[in-house]
Amino acid sequence: MRLPPLPSFVVLTLVCTVSAQEGVPQPAGLIPEQMWYAPTAADWAKPVAIRWQRTWDDAVALSQQTKKPILVCVNMDGEIASEHYAGVRYRDPELAKLWEPYVCVIASVYRHTPRDYDDQGRRIPCPRLGNVTCGEHMALEPLVYEKFLDGKRISPRHIMVELDGKEVFDVFYTWDTQSVFDTLRDGIQKRAFQAPPVVKGDRSLKEQLQSPDSDDREAIERMYAAASPEERKALLELAVGEGKQAPLELLRLAAWGLDPDLARKARAGMLQAEATGTIDLLADALRIPMAAEERQALAQSLRRFAGQSVKAQTLATAHTGLAGQKSAIDPSKWTQALAGQSYAAAADLAGEAEARDAAVAQKPADPQARLDLAESSLLQAYELTTGTGRGAAKLAQQQRQLLLEDARRAVDEAKKLGATGWRPAALAALCARAAGDDKVAYELAIAAAPQLPPEAPGRVAMELLALFAEARQQAIRGATMLKQDWDPSWMSDVHTTYSLLLAHPLGTDQHVAHHVDFLQFFGSPDTDLVLDRGLVKFPASPLLHERLRTRLLERGGVDALATTYDQKLQAADAPPAMAWFAGYAQMVAAEMHRKHQQPDQARAAYERAIELFGRYRDASCNQDGEHYVTMAHGGIARLVLQSGDRAGAFAALQKAFAGPAAAIAATDGLGITTMQTAEMLRGNARDAKDDALLQQLEAALQRLPKEAFELPEYERASRGQGAPGGQGGRRRRG
Repeated sequence: MRLPPLPSFVVLTLVCTVSAQEGVPQPAGLIPEQMWYAPTAADWAKPVAIRWQRTWDDAVALSQQTKKPILVCVNMDGEIASEHYAGVRYRDPELAKLWEPYVCVIASVYRHTPRDYDDQGRRIPCPRLGNVTCGEHMALEPLVYEKFLDGKRISPRHIMVELDGKEVFDVFYTWDTQSVFDTLRDGIQKRAFQAPPVVKGDRSLKEQLQSPDSDDREAIERMYAAASPEERKALLELAVGEGKQAPLELLRLAAWGLDPDLARKARAGMLQAEATGTIDLLADALRIPMAAEERQALAQSLRRFAGQSVKAQTLATAHTGLAGQKSAIDPSKWTQALAGQSYAAAADLAGEAEARDAAVAQKPADPQARLDLAESSLLQAYELTTGTGRGAAKLAQQQRQLLLEDARRAVDEAKKLGATGWRPAALAALCARAAGDDKVAYELAIAAAPQLPPEAPGRVAMELLALFAEARQQAIRGATMLKQDWDPSWMSDVHTTYSLLLAHPLGTDQHVAHHVDFLQFFGSPDTDLVLDRGLVKFPASPLLHERLRTRLLERGGVDALATTYDQKLQAADAPPAMAWFAGYAQMVAAEMHRKHQQPDQARAAYERAIELFGRYRDASCNQDGEHYVTMAHGGIARLVLQSGDRAGAFAALQKAFAGPAAAIAATDGLGITTMQTAEMLRGNARDAKDDALLQQLEAALQRLPKEAFELPEYERASRGQGAPGGQGGRRRRG
């Protein structure tokens, strides 16, 4: 629900608003809002009139073919001049003629769609910048930064690059748009030679397939989409016949299409392709369920790029491991054992510890007795609660440290008495982890886990399996950072171990979340299955619902989010907390509707959220949904005020003011607080000379506690204020 943090370069790109500091004086009487006026909804609805190339390699190839120079354009969200260019200038057909003599590319680090392709492999163009996908303009940004930006991320920016790769101009920090347009025009007129006119004429299908021009690429893709099955087969065979330079988007359309034969043919074509984007295409293809031999072939194909791409090297190894490498943990014996086990916590850990102390006293030379003592001390440390209050927490921590020290000492003594095998190694690993020595803990866990028998004590087994999975993950991470290859069986170790933890009676939702994130990172087709199974076992897990919401929004948008949670609510075994999660999903939906300028849908979602949180409160007698009820009323107040209804906005604010004070000061997903809406209403009423409403609002504000007036974190930072005394920020559960 919170907005993601801004990229670090935003702080550096005070474009145009700081141009006076760069030695470019601001014209007298001119303010930024006059020169770079904000685009309207009607402006944004117009199509982008500039033809962008999809990759830098395509742009260079097209530049060499046509003898046109390249024009690099840089844009960023939220900056006033960039907003103006993206929403107004780039959509003006007449003005776009200035860009026609160039081969144009656009770079921006911001994503404007959840994904670049739909479920059938069709491109989803960026709604802000036009015919490129968000992934394409995002991939261009670091490339042009390295080549042309001189260590300064400034936007908007327009750079002319000649056929020999040299810059001709780099225009930024200008106080008027005309200077930019004049520079673009002069750049062409002052060239030593003019590019010949491009005459495409009647070209063969093969020539069109070989063209790097995004216009030709789109034409081929439209042709494929409209073709008959026989025509698609012929076109795909021509594409695959291009070998290394096979058009990747055509392969994608076939691989994600409904014809399994064409899909296999397309994946076979990927094994030869080497064009820019092949690594990403192979990575995406590996997310699709397919035969093990095909998966293995695609994974091995990625190794062709290992020397130039850490991503390719890592994915090749990971998917080789997922495709059938044997794990150090034998899943068959564990699966059978776990199916019949139920690990209950010991009824009297302290009493058991006393008995084990007595056993050690009777048999001081028995290593197993000392391991029993170590185990009971460790389990007591795990179960020890921190207590309430500073003094109780400190005492509990001291007791925990003493128990852990007892466990470590008992393990050392058992080893001296000759204890060997999995048990001393496992207990030593868990003691090391509890002491914060992860390096030793990982080494011991890797040695002990493969020897761990399924009949091992439940908590010990669960903790050791989790530690083993984490150790393997860290080993993969370390090898990847060092650009080193790693054993594919490590991937199988992680997948197998987390799968066992999902079946383990003491496994947690955090284990499932780690498993999902791990598989998601590598693009495993098992990701959805693991998340779905985790939600069956932990239907009220905030961690897993957060991942489910992300998946639903990426795949089906707001509609999928609402529909899925409505279905979950109707399930016969739905827990009371499901109403809470459904309400939170409606809050997310409301904010998405607000971002897309859909006030009616946003208000309906807020009202549905209020209803669902009320259902949760009535069913569970729990008040922890009231924070979001307050925020929902605040969101409605904002929508109503923006429609011009001051009285309606005040009525919604009164409902919000009845809720928790921290919620009134909390920022929503658009960075707005209910208190800011109240301030907006106050200013609106003052301008309209609505004295009666002003008096009512002032009286309502005076009744609020001081926590309701706490500034958002970004305002405190801008005013040089420290951390808040109260909660203030957005409270999160799921």
